[in-house]
Amino acid sequence: MVSRQSICALAILCTTAQCYAQQQLPIPRNLEAAFEKGTRSKDGRPGKNYWQNKADYTLNVSFNPVTRQLTGTETIEYSNNSPDTLSDIWFKLYPNLYKKGALRSRSIEEEDVGEGVQINSMKINGIAQDSAQLKIDATNMTVDINPLLPGKSIQFSITYSYTLNKGSHIRTGEIDQGSDFVAYFFPRIAVYDDIDGWNEYPYNGSEEFYNDFCNFKASISVPKNYIVWATGNLLNCSEVLNTTYCERIQQAEKNDGVTTIIDTTDLQTQNITASNSTNTWRFEANDVTDFAFATSDHYIWKSSSLVGDEATGRRTRVDAVFNPEHKDYFDVIDHARATVQHMSYDFPKWPYPYPHETVFDGLDQMEYPMMVNDNPLKEKADEIELTDHEIFHTMFPFYMGINETKYGWMDEGWATIAEWLISPMIDPAIVDEYGVEPYEKNAGTEADVPIKTLTPQLHGTVAFFLNSYPKPAFGYLYVKDMLGDSLFTKALHYYIEQWHGKHPMPYDFFSCINEASGYNLNWFWKRWFFDDGFPDLAISKVTYNNNNYSIIVTSKGNKPVPVDLVIYYVDNTTQKIHQNISVWEKGNVTVTLSLTAAKPVRKLVLGSTYVPDVNKIDNEYNMK
Repeated sequence: MVSRQSICALAILCTTAQCYAQQQLPIPRNLEAAFEKGTRSKDGRPGKNYWQNKADYTLNVSFNPVTRQLTGTETIEYSNNSPDTLSDIWFKLYPNLYKKGALRSRSIEEEDVGEGVQINSMKINGIAQDSAQLKIDATNMTVDINPLLPGKSIQFSITYSYTLNKGSHIRTGEIDQGSDFVAYFFPRIAVYDDIDGWNEYPYNGSEEFYNDFCNFKASISVPKNYIVWATGNLLNCSEVLNTTYCERIQQAEKNDGVTTIIDTTDLQTQNITASNSTNTWRFEANDVTDFAFATSDHYIWKSSSLVGDEATGRRTRVDAVFNPEHKDYFDVIDHARATVQHMSYDFPKWPYPYPHETVFDGLDQMEYPMMVNDNPLKEKADEIELTDHEIFHTMFPFYMGINETKYGWMDEGWATIAEWLISPMIDPAIVDEYGVEPYEKNAGTEADVPIKTLTPQLHGTVAFFLNSYPKPAFGYLYVKDMLGDSLFTKALHYYIEQWHGKHPMPYDFFSCINEASGYNLNWFWKRWFFDDGFPDLAISKVTYNNNNYSIIVTSKGNKPVPVDLVIYYVDNTTQKIHQNISVWEKGNVTVTLSLTAAKPVRKLVLGSTYVPDVNKIDNEYNMK
């Protein structure tokens, strides 16, 4: 039996730096099982038994922009790389968000409620199935199959149709008469992974997506005069566009400057596309998690390119496609190109992984592989922040294969810190405070729950927003500040190297950063990502003798944040003292700052843009 005195002594010892350094993160049983099976490793790397399933999609769709009717056929070759025998296959029917009776977290207009995706026929390995027997529950569909053994494949051939929503634009739908952004437009097989098996979470309009890395060949038929932009490379430019426009695209792919592919004069000629009543655009994309397309008969097209991979000289083309009435969009091409450049060379300093990126003038603020659906904005700063935020999603979740449905913070948090960092690189006048004030207002309230809470468990917009965007972004930023740019980049690159093209979970990320940086940051991961609490610093005591100042800063909350102190001198000059989060590593609640001032001090003020504080009344000390 352990004595009460011994327990107290152990508790005291656990406030030491050694105890904090050796701290282990709490791991749920289902995630611990992944380590036991050898699919994940405690050092953050994929385990020796790691696997993931994959599919090859051949899509043939016809879209009528007037009726918004989409009809399609698809062939799916699905490979079971898991060690499990599968007796059924789960599909995602994302357009069924608009189906009558579907559960939705967002309201939609009555005219958009319909019958959802109609599965007109299905064959499995060439054998026709009774589509009436398919088990469809809103956005989920399950299909019983003969047992699919490990290492074997199965083929599905499906014909289907649905009507694209006109209003209630939730990530996809009609933009205006003659322009549409079409996403999630085909039945796709859900992820089957080593943690949950099938991804059974329904899509209700809030949580985002989790998809396998697949290969896509897509043929998209639209009427004459409609241009199509899509994920992947256009394979048949000469069949769908007249020679002038194919040459302009080729020019844009080689030049750093901006090329106008289509302007208002071109639109008036009605001679941009091939003269067929219907043109079929063919695209191909490999090792991507999704495929989307957009179309319009009256958008103009600006394009540029840059070397995104200095080692190989590989270029990325960047497009801005928009309604010429939206004057702010004329600058989007510059901001989009700058974003790709800064991503490749500044943050995260990783070669842009895809051949092109298209920013489409739409009604949402949503990302897809190689595509962005962004609404126009009046303010230049807002436009820049939105553009770089959505393009940055190229890395997280697409290049990294994150389960956004469960762990929204593993992608939105990265896009948020990227917005904070890249926006001022594009325009130095920008101070991006996205999410800072809402976190300060709500931190420590009932609506504020730990970041590690699964995204589907977050009820209410406040908790969803805080945990997805500013809170994880603060965490990433503070670790970057503590490690320094060079070591942080090394650690982040290690995480990317280990997990791009795969499906990382939170512990894979934490362990990769620990391993590559050489620091056990579990003390910080736990306090910032797992624990309740709030940030609250205060100037609790100031003593000085002549020009020597001793300033005691107290952490009245339990969230570790950097200490930023601004010294205001009587001559209106200022000086800053900065201490990173490591000053709180030992579990201490006070930090003493020393200052030798060469001139009289007027006041001391704690805080900076990215150091939230729930109570700033005690952040200022006026000299007597």
